[in-house]
Amino acid sequence: MNILPSALYTAEQTRLLDKTAIETAGIPGFTLMKRAGRAVFSALLNRWPRVASITVLCGGGNNGGDGFVVAALAKQKGLQVQALFVGGQGFAAGLSGEAREAWLWASGEGVHFEPYDAATPLHGEVIVDALLGTGLTGEVREPFAALIERINRMSTSVLSVDIPSGLCSDTGRMLGSAIKADITISFIGLKLGLFSHSAVNHVGEVLFDDLRIPDTVYEQVDVAAFRVTQEDVAECLPPRRRTAHKGDFGHVLVVGGNSGMGGAALMAAEMAVSCGAGKVSLATREEHVVASLIRAPEVMVKGVRSGLEISPLLEQVSVVVIGPGLGRDAWADHMLQVVLQSNKPMVLDADALNLIAEKGLLSRLKGLPSVITPHPGEAARLLGTDTAEIQSARQSSVEQLHRETGAVVLLKGSRTLISDGDSLYVCSAGNPGMASGGMGDVLSGVIGGMLAQKLSLIDAARVGAYAHAHAADLCTEQNGEIGLKATDLIPYVRSVLNGIV
Repeated sequence: MNILPSALYTAEQTRLLDKTAIETAGIPGFTLMKRAGRAVFSALLNRWPRVASITVLCGGGNNGGDGFVVAALAKQKGLQVQALFVGGQGFAAGLSGEAREAWLWASGEGVHFEPYDAATPLHGEVIVDALLGTGLTGEVREPFAALIERINRMSTSVLSVDIPSGLCSDTGRMLGSAIKADITISFIGLKLGLFSHSAVNHVGEVLFDDLRIPDTVYEQVDVAAFRVTQEDVAECLPPRRRTAHKGDFGHVLVVGGNSGMGGAALMAAEMAVSCGAGKVSLATREEHVVASLIRAPEVMVKGVRSGLEISPLLEQVSVVVIGPGLGRDAWADHMLQVVLQSNKPMVLDADALNLIAEKGLLSRLKGLPSVITPHPGEAARLLGTDTAEIQSARQSSVEQLHRETGAVVLLKGSRTLISDGDSLYVCSAGNPGMASGGMGDVLSGVIGGMLAQKLSLIDAARVGAYAHAHAADLCTEQNGEIGLKATDLIPYVRSVLNGIV
């Protein structure tokens, strides 16, 4: 079992990998199926080493064929095996290709397959879900839908083969109903849908096995997306020169902190400092200046009454972060207009995005070097839709936002997506403890700090997203998810960026 790779594939791309492995690498399809079955059984024994009985639920495709192999291996090992096929009495006659080979082989190993019906008791201590696989495109039909709901009501542990039955392998969307697995083991190509927002509640722990496919096969097939990892951080932030000085690492200006919301902008500025920006300034309401200096003396704080007063600051800085605590009044609007005219590399978040939506300024971003970081509600306002629509089609929403703005788009949420129109990245780090106020503000500070250190827009967004989310994981390992504060992440983000993890 390998460490999860960064490359993610659609179902069609994975089928092409499988076909290429068979046709150009000369690996028989049944050999790949037996390798997949062995990988499943090994994962099962590793997770539940004392298991004595399993129930293997098989459909009629290659996913079911993998299940046939698992059942045979379990029988060889001396486990009690309940092997059930779903699809009626004539199930075996409808099998073809590798799935039929697997069924014949398993039957020869002494596995007795029985048809499933709703009255069939499920005896196994672990259920192996080999029902539907990656070929599913429409809604789950009966009897599969009722069986999936039955399994989800049980307390029995579940291992899903390739993808939990009922999930779309490209989008992660639940197609009517979907298995909630404890483990999902994916083969050949890691499925993009396993890392979608909606799939998180279904996949459990994700494992991967490449079935010993040679690298030459992967070189022939396009990749749908990439997971961001610690390796990306190291690649984008190499060790600093011993002669470095603060001028080498940029100057971030954070604009925000309207009346009563000074903390949001200050958190962004404080995070930019901790992420390695050479200098950080904060333009905020005058009433927040003293408190900001007390909290973060490293930040140069200026109270401003209008956008005109930030013009001199804009001439001095290399990057602007605007939006945290900005508000939507005339003061905020003036600040945004002046920043947009500056043509500086910028991160637009929170109320900066809400103002852009209200004022119809989406196309104004075209040609500006910008990263926008909407949460689903903000994305919905920008695109004139609702949050549910954004969440049900996160990939297409990111792509549409990029087309309409030209910006690098970071759509926040569980499994944050980042796109520059050419490449799609997924941040699979993070946890529910991040569902608290201020998390987006500190993220904008991280990205601003990355831009100041001369990372490209897309690199700043993807590295920033990963450092922010992984920091939250490190923090909750020690203290738990409940009560996680945005400022708790600051020292951990620093550790992630320095490779001290």
